[in-house]
Amino acid sequence: MNILKYIPVCGLILACSDVLALEFKQVQANESSVTFSYKQMGVPMEGKFNKFTAQLAFDPAKVAAAQARIDINVASIDTGSMEANDEVVGKLWFNAKTYPAASFVSTGLKALGGNRYEATGKLSIKGRTLEMKAPVTFQAAGNRGAFDGSFTLKRLDFAIGEGEWTDIGTVANEIQIKFHLVVNAALSKK
Repeated sequence: MNILKYIPVCGLILACSDVLALEFKQVQANESSVTFSYKQMGVPMEGKFNKFTAQLAFDPAKVAAAQARIDINVASIDTGSMEANDEVVGKLWFNAKTYPAASFVSTGLKALGGNRYEATGKLSIKGRTLEMKAPVTFQAAGNRGAFDGSFTLKRLDFAIGEGEWTDIGTVANEIQIKFHLVVNAALSKK
């Protein structure tokens, strides 16, 4: 075996590694999820949104340049009850006819060490926009990765549950949102 013929190939691989980087940006919607949990009359409840889109751009070597946007079709809510689903898309809750989508648009990502980050961004629901922070973890295996994070919002800050539904003894004000986004990487130039 002539080892000398492999040296140019090794040199080419090393040279390319200086020019190319993995940027995670291809969201696998069928493997991703957006879920929520809350308390109703003191009883823990859970649900999910069945339709959402997500755009990401994340290069672990360029954390400050990371970008993310998640748009949720609020009418796709699944509380586990058809009656509750019909109620929460109505005017007093999400008012899905007037405000069909909730969105989160990142304004920054800060590395906290290891695979932990803090994402900041603007959360818009029902015509109201507030700044939110969410702890996020990122795990990569080759050219696939997963972002997992959660944050708690106060539903009354977004007028989710108006009129008789403002009673936080019936439905708690705190709603925990969890997201799991599976992404594939694409090679990009450094």
